Amino acid sequence: MNILKKHNPDGPSSWRKPKIERETGKLLDEIYEWSKKLYGESQQSVLLVLQGMDASGKDGLVRELFQKVSPAWVNVHSFKKPTDEELAHDFLWRVHSKTPKKGMITVFNRSHYEDILVPSVYGYIDKKTIDNRYKQINDFEQMLEENGTKIIKIYMNLSLNVQERKLRERIDTPEKHWKHSDGDWETRSQWNEFMEVYERIFERCNEVPWHIVPCNRNWTKVYSVAKIIVEELRKMDPKFPPLDSNSFTPNYEKAKISY
Repeated sequence: MNILKKHNPDGPSSWRKPKIERETGKLLDEIYEWSKKLYGESQQSVLLVLQGMDASGKDGLVRELFQKVSPAWVNVHSFKKPTDEELAHDFLWRVHSKTPKKGMITVFNRSHYEDILVPSVYGYIDKKTIDNRYKQINDFEQMLEENGTKIIKIYMNLSLNVQERKLRERIDTPEKHWKHSDGDWETRSQWNEFMEVYERIFERCNEVPWHIVPCNRNWTKVYSVAKIIVEELRKMDPKFPPLDSNSFTPNYEKAKISY
């Protein structure tokens, strides 16, 4: 336990913003190039799982990471309170249908881990069922990886003090009013309980490893996640496929168009 205490939400003190932002620009270019190859190859996929407390900046992170990537290559899904239809199935039913097809990057803005977090904190599912979910999630993630989906799990590490500042900005800044929810303050009041559950998740669901990234400052957040994504895409090493023809020779003269 106490895994989070080992990670500074401000990031390393040696990091300097101008240098990190230059490096981030290069990483975003590389994400574009690898995403193009991934889509062209259509043999592998990426599932980026984002978890974090309210105001940790999940939406903004997605916007920054994929600003240079074609929208045709990326899907984003947000998982909120389950509907009646979703509750009538196993808890992974609504998640599995949103996993990426080959060639795609899919982002889960919150994920199947909410089905451990929320019921654990609020106590409306019994402990045995929760315990079973840890194993079921491990099996689910292993199955996805064995079938060509690389899972990248990110915990967005935001401090309690910075969260308060960001939540207050949603009240004090008119253009951010749409982000405000009274429920975020209720969740904040149970911060310690949520952190305890996250610690258990990091320990029990780490067969696909978690990456804990500093999110008190936007530039450290974007750089950290972009670096992780690029490292994984390099390992996957997708390649453009060859021309899908063995014998076809175009008749360029015939294909000329007269105006």
